[in-house]
Amino acid sequence: MTPSNNYLLHITLFLATVATTLYAGAFWGGHPAVIGPDLHEFLRSLSGGIPYSFSLLLFLTVHEFGHYVAAVRHRIQASLPFYIPMPPLPMFLSLGTMGAVIKIRERMKGTNALFDIGIAGPLSGFITCTGLLVYGFLNLPPADFIYTIHPEYLTPGVMEAASRSETLLLGKNLLWVMLERIIDPENLPPMTEMYHYPFLFAGWLGTVVTAFNLLPVGQLDGGHIVYAMFGREGHRSIAAVFLIFITILGLPAMAELLLLIFIPDLADLVPDIMLRYSWSGWILWAFILHRFIGMSHPPASYEHSLDPFRTALGWMAVAVFLLCFTPVPFGVR
Repeated sequence: MTPSNNYLLHITLFLATVATTLYAGAFWGGHPAVIGPDLHEFLRSLSGGIPYSFSLLLFLTVHEFGHYVAAVRHRIQASLPFYIPMPPLPMFLSLGTMGAVIKIRERMKGTNALFDIGIAGPLSGFITCTGLLVYGFLNLPPADFIYTIHPEYLTPGVMEAASRSETLLLGKNLLWVMLERIIDPENLPPMTEMYHYPFLFAGWLGTVVTAFNLLPVGQLDGGHIVYAMFGREGHRSIAAVFLIFITILGLPAMAELLLLIFIPDLADLVPDIMLRYSWSGWILWAFILHRFIGMSHPPASYEHSLDPFRTALGWMAVAVFLLCFTPVPFGVR
C-alpha cells in the first residue's frame, strides 16, 4: 500500500537536484559553469556535468526505489523518494545533493518486512555503484585528458610542485583496490585527481554512501538489518561497539586538528601511522548518530528469526559494508 504522494513536490525536488548535480558535475569535471548573460553558453558549460549527474542520480534512484519496491511488496505505506538538492555554497565543496530518502509511514509489520526493506536499498545501490566503477575503469580517457583540466601541468615543474602542495585526497576502499588490481586499467588517475572522472567519482561516492547507510546503528539500513538478524539486544550491543569504533577511528585526526588550531607546535606529536587511518569526520558522525539519529531501534509488530536465505543475504550485506567502508574517505595530502 502506498499513501497519496505530492507528485508536484517529488518532481520539483528531483528537477532541482538534477540542476544542482549538473552544476556540481561541471565543477568537479574541471570546467565550472559560469552564470552570465549568455544563457546558451551557460547551458553548454552545464552540459559538462551530465555524466556525473546521471551517474549519481542513477545510484540514488536505484537505492531508494529498492526500499520503495520492498515496502510495496510488504504492503507497508511508503512515500516516493524525496531528492535533496544541494546548491553551491561559499566555502563548501558541494556534491550537488545531500542524497534522497523515502518515508515509511507505518510500523514495520514483521521481521521479514523490516529486513527486506532495510537491505533492498544497499544491495541494489551496491550493484549500481559497482557497475559505474567497472564502466569507469574500462572507459578511461587518454592520459592527456588531465591537461584539458590542468593545462598548467604542461609547464615543466608545475605538476611536480602541485603533487607536493596540499590538495584533496579521496580514500580507497577494498572494492576500489580489488577492481584496480583485477582490471589493471591504463591511465588510472591518482586519488588526488579522480574526482575529475565522473563515472569513477560517482561510483566511489556510491560506495561511501552505501557504507554510511550500512553502519549497524539506530534506524540506518544497517541498523534494520542487524536488528532483524540479531534482535534487540544484539542490535544494542553491535551499535554501541560501532559507535566506539568510529569514535576511536576519528580521534587521532581530531586531535591533530585541535592541536593545529590551538597549539600548533604540538601537532606533530600525533603519530603519522595513526593519522593514515583516521578521519576527523567520524567524530561528527558519532555525534550525529548518538544525539540526532539515535542508537536504539523500535520493535516490529511481529518479531521472529530470519529464514536461511535472508540470513545469507544479511551476511552478504556485511561483506558489502566491508568492501565499501573507507576509513579516510576525504583527506588533504
